[in-house]
Amino acid sequence: MDARSIIAKLRRDQVPSSDELKWFAQGLADGGVSDAQAGAFAMAVCMGGLGAQGRADLTVAMRDSGDVLSWDFDGPVIDKHSTGGVGDSVSLVLAPALAELGAYVPMISGRGLGHTGGTLDKLESIPGVSTQIGQERLTQILRDTGAAIVGATGQIAPADKRLYAIRDVTATVESLDLITASILSKKLAASPQALVLDVKVGSGAFMKTLEDARKLAKALTETANAAGCRTSAVITDMHQPLAPALGNALEVAEVMNVLTHAHYDPLAEISAELGGVLLADAGMCSTAEDGREKVAAVIRDGRAAERFGRMMAAVGGPLQFVENWSRYLPEASVILEVAAPTNGYVASINGEALGLAVVALGGGRQVEDDVIDPAVGLSGIVRLGDKIDKGAPLAVVHAAREDAAQQAAETVRRAVTLSPDSGPIIPLVHERITA
Repeated sequence: MDARSIIAKLRRDQVPSSDELKWFAQGLADGGVSDAQAGAFAMAVCMGGLGAQGRADLTVAMRDSGDVLSWDFDGPVIDKHSTGGVGDSVSLVLAPALAELGAYVPMISGRGLGHTGGTLDKLESIPGVSTQIGQERLTQILRDTGAAIVGATGQIAPADKRLYAIRDVTATVESLDLITASILSKKLAASPQALVLDVKVGSGAFMKTLEDARKLAKALTETANAAGCRTSAVITDMHQPLAPALGNALEVAEVMNVLTHAHYDPLAEISAELGGVLLADAGMCSTAEDGREKVAAVIRDGRAAERFGRMMAAVGGPLQFVENWSRYLPEASVILEVAAPTNGYVASINGEALGLAVVALGGGRQVEDDVIDPAVGLSGIVRLGDKIDKGAPLAVVHAAREDAAQQAAETVRRAVTLSPDSGPIIPLVHERITA
């Protein structure tokens, strides 16, 4: 086998065999496949697709390109993943809440991809935090704290680690097959007993329509369940940022507001919804509704915050981060309010445009080796249906330079549409998908 023949096969709209996909995944992992070939493969899959069987074969091949973890804990091992959106920091709220309820959560996460922020980048805006943890240390952290949010090591799905970076710079992020294989190769390598998938839909998500989100949710659940992991999906709304802030440190600040101030907002609501489904699938409660109330309770009463503090200390963060989080997070040197040009109700928000504005500010990557500025981004973003007076802020830009702040402000003004009338209320949760 060789990479050129496999890519040529895809170009002819033929699906490679499971052995061919296994060979290609191993080549991604060990360097036998070049960056150019990896990019061509990603583009060919994006254009032609693999079909259900090919998608499953690629997922398993990428999972098996490295170590598959095993656990020996006194409680269920469970996990969650989001397909990506803007202002989405659910993992940072949900992981400690689940651990507080007796689960073990080895959450292998990723970095920023396209216009969406990365969970690892957000955590690393906290001074001292390291998300690159070896398996032995990961096991110890899980025993001590119940949850850990870490990056995939070189031994966990190394084929995905390579392809993930290639997708980000070759405009192949949106491929159904590549998204499925990328998400599940890492998640299944962590050997969870139950998994919940947060599939985003809307202007700030990769999936813009409910139909496309439903296709992805079904592809993910079918593939994961076929691999032996009890998996459900929840389609949640991303027609606006989930939290009113975009950017790494700014999103961590929103997480801390939820965890420490009993501020029960959409970020907390989605966390509880996903957690309820996951607890039910893992047999930790009778129904998803019962599980949702359990998760909500530990968020409201501060127990999840205390657990989050232990998690951060275990990966090098400040010992008193929860008590003094605002003093630890970096701040941008330029702060600029974006004034509304007229009166009206917020009718639409282009979440993708806002996400790309944060990338342009330096809060995300345009090439693989870009260094992220954790302090930049947007805060105080208005929500759909808000009544806005002329001159009132649509958002606040946090930037390193005045010219960059002005450019981001102009993007915000174009991304937020005001209307004389308030529009319909869009639900946070659209539907649940089970295989």
